[in-house]
Amino acid sequence: MTDAALQLAETGRRLDAIDRKILTVLQEDASLSVAEIGDRVGLSSTPCWKRIQRLEADGVILKRVALVDQNKIGLGLSVFVSVESSDHSDAWLKRFAAAVSAMPEVMEFYRMAGDVDYMLRVVIPDMQSYDVFYKKLIHAVPLKNVTSRFAMEKIKSITALPVPAAVAD
Repeated sequence: MTDAALQLAETGRRLDAIDRKILTVLQEDASLSVAEIGDRVGLSSTPCWKRIQRLEADGVILKRVALVDQNKIGLGLSVFVSVESSDHSDAWLKRFAAAVSAMPEVMEFYRMAGDVDYMLRVVIPDMQSYDVFYKKLIHAVPLKNVTSRFAMEKIKSITALPVPAAVAD
């Protein structure tokens, strides 16, 4: 990845090594105090806080959240849903995107390249709940094909992005 690719488009500002360290630390544990983050990245609290605020203002840090174990709250079934459409108009996509985005079971929603048009990651309590979801999905807009793949075991699931190292100029 080139340094230009790591530049923030809106501001022209680049992420330096300290910004990258802050992002890595926050992705591991966003509950740390600013002082603890600063200690880990080699800054005092005030400059560390200013960098975090700038990263948030620049849209690099989108939000800070708690990660919840889906099984412990009764959402034991993960389903990957591939969707094909015969209609590729803007109007159809807007209706479909609005309908799917309003479904709380949908955790991720992508427009794809390749043999399927859209991919959803859905979490639900059980098969009966998936049937209810499926019926809601196929009634939202006309679809050509829907294929469901049920996860049997989660082998790897992380939320921390691998923050690329800074490229020397």
